[in-house]
Amino acid sequence: MTLIEGQSFRRTTTVQQLADWLAERILSGAITPGQRLRESAVAAELGVARNTVREAVRILELGGLVRHEVNRGAVAVSPTPEVLDDLYESRVILECTALRSATTEQIGPVEKAYAQLLEVADSGNAHRIVSADLAFHGAIIGMLNNSRVLSFYEQLSRELHFYLMYLVVRDREFEQSSIVVSGHRTIMDALRAGNLEQAAAEAASHIEHNKARVKALLASVVS
Repeated sequence: MTLIEGQSFRRTTTVQQLADWLAERILSGAITPGQRLRESAVAAELGVARNTVREAVRILELGGLVRHEVNRGAVAVSPTPEVLDDLYESRVILECTALRSATTEQIGPVEKAYAQLLEVADSGNAHRIVSADLAFHGAIIGMLNNSRVLSFYEQLSRELHFYLMYLVVRDREFEQSSIVVSGHRTIMDALRAGNLEQAAAEAASHIEHNKARVKALLASVVS
């Protein structure tokens, strides 16, 4: 079986769609750790431009799912439990720090991001939901008003995007808007009430819950 047997893409497929699909193949183990991603082969079999494949692979590289090796080019990287632990622990530290120091004047962007999440929760569109989810958490970190920290979170977001896409598609979470919203609502309610320690605790619980689900899904595919 070829890398992409049974799959077809229109020439209008976007770079992000291709990156998401390749990421799902890496996370599911269909593309094995160390396997080369040959641009010409992928482009020929999917009927897309080689430049489109190159850009998609670049997105995966920025997201930590692909690395370039000398004389081999782009190869798939398998996420380890340790990598996931570090990724999600970084989120806990950043978000809890931001929530514990929040002021009333800083809540506006978080409210706006939460409203956007509510708007897309019923869409059934995994990409829109994941993007809104990450934007909500980014707005929380934005309350630190530190451009370097926000840049660091943007790097984390590139990796988180793929893990969360894998989670919502596999878990069918995006079909249940109440599940999508509930974990974020408790954070928002505590923040609105000025209960900053509670908001931080809710954020930590939400992040740890998602980490456990991602790790369980990845383990179930490998086993």
